[in-house]
Amino acid sequence: MSENKNQNQLNIELSEEVAQGTYSNLAIITHSSSEFVLDFVRIMPGIPKANVKSRVILTPEHAKRLLMALEDNVKKFEKQHGPIKVSGPQNPMIPPMNFGGPTAEA
Repeated sequence: MSENKNQNQLNIELSEEVAQGTYSNLAIITHSSSEFVLDFVRIMPGIPKANVKSRVILTPEHAKRLLMALEDNVKKFEKQHGPIKVSGPQNPMIPPMNFGGPTAEA
């Protein structure tokens, strides 16, 4: 029994560089018949250009598993911390571009 349990374990290593993470405040998701592409972008106020900081390519099955895992984790988060407020335009799929702060003046 314990041998079978050890066969199902996966050791995952996390390097220091990857553990630092990459901040993103916009995700662009596209797909084809065989894959989903998630581009993570960092947009900054006053800078009209933004670069993709990270790209993750998933099979449709893994995209569905990611969706289910995110839904589960958001529910757990909201149960502990309360509802997450989504601010911005009427369409929640469009990120707010004002960053919630005052408009800059010269």
